[in-house]
Amino acid sequence: MMRAVANIPLDDLDRRLVAILAEDARIPNNRLAERAGVAPSTALTRVRALRERGVIRGFHADVDLAALGRPLQAMVAIRLSVHSREQIESFTAHVRALPGVLSIFHMSGSTDYLLWVAMADAHDLREFVVEHLASDPAVAHAETSLIYEQTRGPGAFA
Repeated sequence: MMRAVANIPLDDLDRRLVAILAEDARIPNNRLAERAGVAPSTALTRVRALRERGVIRGFHADVDLAALGRPLQAMVAIRLSVHSREQIESFTAHVRALPGVLSIFHMSGSTDYLLWVAMADAHDLREFVVEHLASDPAVAHAETSLIYEQTRGPGAFA
């Protein structure tokens, strides 16, 4: 994973560009430049630099999971049995490859991982947990919470 270069701070223009792109990543460069109050060439150069520095890591579509046949979403809290570097790296690689895993959060506290998953139905969710998590010797505990609704907040720009 590429990380932002910590010693090169973002200026106000960088922050404006990132905020506009976070709102609409498909905005044409000319419109982006207009909204940011700069020339199109400046916007293009700055966005390229932000991508190269790892500040902008990608552009993503907000997809209706139900339309893809995965209307049931859940958060699965995982506690590992051992916390060795090898086990952490192995578990992360394992769950990252599983179908239906949307995001993986490696955390501190009593929960080591939080997995955001999308499944077709409760049966598929149960099979996912039993087959890929509860039967994994690295997993000491798994707790599943259903997601009733997901909405986006204002993000880091509020």
